[in-house]
Amino acid sequence: MGNDAPIGVFDSGIGGLTVVKEIRQMLPAEDIIYVGDTARVPYGSRDPEEIIVFMNQILRFFAQQKVKMAVIACNTMTGYGYEQAKDAYPYLLVPMDTVVGEAIAVSRDKSIGVIATEGAVQSHMHEKAAQKIDAKAVVHAKACPGFVPMIENGQIDGEQMEIAVKEYLEYFADKGIGALILGCTHYPLIAPIIRRYVDKDVQLINPAAATAKDAVKALAAAGLLKESPAKGKMQMCFSADLGKARKMAELILKENTAVFKGIDLAEY
Repeated sequence: MGNDAPIGVFDSGIGGLTVVKEIRQMLPAEDIIYVGDTARVPYGSRDPEEIIVFMNQILRFFAQQKVKMAVIACNTMTGYGYEQAKDAYPYLLVPMDTVVGEAIAVSRDKSIGVIATEGAVQSHMHEKAAQKIDAKAVVHAKACPGFVPMIENGQIDGEQMEIAVKEYLEYFADKGIGALILGCTHYPLIAPIIRRYVDKDVQLINPAAATAKDAVKALAAAGLLKESPAKGKMQMCFSADLGKARKMAELILKENTAVFKGIDLAEY
């Protein structure tokens, strides 16, 4: 594993590309291999043991690709699988940043909201992080299972999404939150709609940037940053719907230089 080895980034579907976008901006020279398990998305409603199995298939694939780091661009997999996997592979493993500290800091009454998948909410990852930072913090978490399927189908606006956002965010109407964490990497793609259904004083916090910064710090600490004037290559691996994934990837990343390929994760 050397400086020129690629970085792996993975998610249940296309949402993790919001993390790729941030890494790409911060570390343009790095080669990136992305894995989106579009054949089995969404993960949020699946059994935790099944999620861990899927995660390890992806991590074994990355071991075969000889990556120097893998970034878990998925709160559900972070919540259920990171602790078990963090020392099991021959590369650095970076979890999603909960950004709970940032949310508490901007919330006057230390009351914060989280929207996430059912799995991420049930793992209580944000509550656990909050208690380590400030015992007085209060986390109001709401599972939004309808978002990911619509986003995966390219439905990031329109009446149906508006109705879903309004319905889910009504939960926070009487909670007095000062910040709302977008606790799934898919959700930044519908942030403009979410913004319309929360109080104007509530700050929306996207963990993708913080997670990318964590990745940069880990690589720098390990002396593994790639130094090159050339822009890094991107390989996009999806387990289904390659055409749809390509369309969404180009929409999110605003570039079309990546190589796309299908992948059967059951082989790993």
